[in-house]
Amino acid sequence: MRALDLKLFRDLTRLWAQALAISLVIAGAVATLVLAVGSIRSLVETRDAYYERNQFADVFAQVKRAPKKLLEQIEEIPGVATAEARIVKLALLDMPDSREPVTGQFISLPDEPEQHLNRIYLRSGRTPELGRAEEVVVYDGFAVAHDLGLGSRFSAILNGRKQELIVVGTALSPEFIYTIGPGETITDNRRFGIIWMSEKALANVYNLDGAFSSVTVKLLRDASESEVIKRLDGLLDPYGGQAAYGRKDLPSHAWGEHGLDMLRNMSRTLPAIFLVVAIFLINQWLNRIVTLDREQIGLLKALGYRNISIAAHYLKFVLVLVAIGTVIGGIAGTWLGAYVTGMYGRLLNLPFLIFIRSPDLYVLGGALSLVAGIAGAVRALRAVTTLPPAVAMQPPAPQRFRHVLPAALAIDRLASQRTMMMLRNVSHHPVRAVFTMLGMALATAIIIVSQFLIDTTEDLINVTYFISERQAASVSFAEKRPLNVVNQIARLPGVLTAEPYRELPVRIRNGSVERRILISGRPRDADLRRIINADLHAVTLPKNGIAISAWLAGILGVHVGDFVEVDLLEGQRRTESLPVAVLIEDFFGIQGMMDLESLARLMREAPTVTSVSVMLDDDKSDLFYRTVKSMPAVSGVGVQRLSLVNYRTLLAPIETSMATIYSGFAALIAFGVVYSSSRILLSERARELASLRVLGFGRGEVLVILLMELGLLTLLAQPFGWGAGYLLAWFMRFNLAGEVMRGRLIIEHSSYAFASGIVLAAAVISALVVRNRVNQLDLVAVLKTRD
Repeated sequence: MRALDLKLFRDLTRLWAQALAISLVIAGAVATLVLAVGSIRSLVETRDAYYERNQFADVFAQVKRAPKKLLEQIEEIPGVATAEARIVKLALLDMPDSREPVTGQFISLPDEPEQHLNRIYLRSGRTPELGRAEEVVVYDGFAVAHDLGLGSRFSAILNGRKQELIVVGTALSPEFIYTIGPGETITDNRRFGIIWMSEKALANVYNLDGAFSSVTVKLLRDASESEVIKRLDGLLDPYGGQAAYGRKDLPSHAWGEHGLDMLRNMSRTLPAIFLVVAIFLINQWLNRIVTLDREQIGLLKALGYRNISIAAHYLKFVLVLVAIGTVIGGIAGTWLGAYVTGMYGRLLNLPFLIFIRSPDLYVLGGALSLVAGIAGAVRALRAVTTLPPAVAMQPPAPQRFRHVLPAALAIDRLASQRTMMMLRNVSHHPVRAVFTMLGMALATAIIIVSQFLIDTTEDLINVTYFISERQAASVSFAEKRPLNVVNQIARLPGVLTAEPYRELPVRIRNGSVERRILISGRPRDADLRRIINADLHAVTLPKNGIAISAWLAGILGVHVGDFVEVDLLEGQRRTESLPVAVLIEDFFGIQGMMDLESLARLMREAPTVTSVSVMLDDDKSDLFYRTVKSMPAVSGVGVQRLSLVNYRTLLAPIETSMATIYSGFAALIAFGVVYSSSRILLSERARELASLRVLGFGRGEVLVILLMELGLLTLLAQPFGWGAGYLLAWFMRFNLAGEVMRGRLIIEHSSYAFASGIVLAAAVISALVVRNRVNQLDLVAVLKTRD
């Protein structure tokens, strides 16, 4: 075997460039697997460890006012491990460095004993001291955004009274790994912050001594969440309780899960594509080596080498390629995984983050690559074992070719000699041509998917901020207000138009399927917060019935005309049966919509509002914001312009990074396919091309003959790549769409052009590498050698 191992070393040294190109494709498979799965593991395990250490609750519920003695009954519910009552209120903050109003969510910290559930993770400082009503702990991201250090001061309007607060600590919380303020669609640490305050101080402000407005519950390991929620709702309903919900419906946790879906989709698609391409490349390359070594194989058999020994020799080619690819892919995947994990970790505000280098993941990547390599080598190994020595030592029989087209349709007279040579070679090797096109098409498809992520996000921004939610700002109130508050807001400085908006928490149900949603009441002809359908056309709300999002209709399994049961969770608690009057389209959350007057009749009350949407005069917006800051009833103001800027600021780096990673991997596939195919072509046609040089053809002309086939296949692959990219984008959209956020399947024409441009550029680079190889060939040596 030493002789065969020496031959292996010499062959790999001679063919190192082609071997490296194939190894890089294998490295792409390993890298994408380590990147995607490793990042998911790291983020999920870090998040879960954070949840466990800080006792993140399993069930959450809001209530208007409930006595603390009710907590004992909650803890007696079967399946409840522990429960903790607290006070949660929204209030406006007066931040000196912000012209727009800022919203704070105040949460009480128990004075004694210590906090049991949703424990805060102190970044700096301490918790408020007993009796110091002005001391607060602020969310770390909010503190950074406003440059708040220990001892910093700011003011808040708490229950109608302005109070100065002192920062004594900054912290994170497992309950708020992703924070979204009222009237917002994305996190904004400058305009929304979490503030923890002494329970006694907050209770005194809101007259909640001996009472609570929120409760969190930790479940036993085998508890039924749905049963606990049902029992908890029964206890809280008499006190104005709103439907309890589990972690999956907590906005912070739900947004965090949605952010991981992109990595999960990458782990399902990219490694498989690379492995398919690797199978093709190994198949073509190893078959060519076996063909060139035909006489040597016959000689080895004649000298007594067994079939298994010779087959093992050629299998070692695959083992070397897989080993090199696994090492390179493991290193690249670890580096990229750490980068992506850090990027998502910062988005999710995790207090600590470690990229987990799981050995089993590298083993899995290498094992999958090895399986793909063996699958690609099967044909060549079968040829080695079935070739008789006497036959192997004779020249191979000439290949038999036939006309692809009938004689009447021959194009010999229409095409040049070089074109005919290229077309005949393609027709003589149809399988190789098909697989070459497949590799190029898959490379194009991957880049299209990366551009889809950008295109669909831009479309989501356009639909949300310029077609549907067109208000300049939304003024939210701590409690529902009479309808005449709209006129009061309309008279504020700078307000051009004002529209009412009412939110009602409900449970909507069809059969056994149930969801906790908000029904939004608005004018039938709303113009600022327009209601649209799947075609992005404005929809007029019906006078009777409910309009629900198409996504919610799919979850419930209902269509227009069907009836749904609605449990009202405010006012007079009862269940109503409402017809689904129309399906609408929204991209954030799931909700129902009703005409404002119809909603008031449903609630058996005069029309009320919970927020007012306004259009502003830009020249007077500062005066408007200053006026709103002094209004005690206002709990928050959402500013669309700032929300849009923040949306782009947060998502743009993630989109760009993921698109760059996708495009880089796709270019790697394109380079590997074109370079490997061109080297095989050069090996097969070396004597033919050398003969043409002797006959007077220049180097450029010979190179054109060699690369025309690959150029044609690359161009022919593009339409198939566009189609495959569209299908992959559809698959990714289907998997990314959820109750938190979803988008339309949008791929711009420029994205198709960009994808093809990257692939063509990779093909040109590989062609330039081959050109140097052709130019360095000695004519006499070429006529005597096979490679």
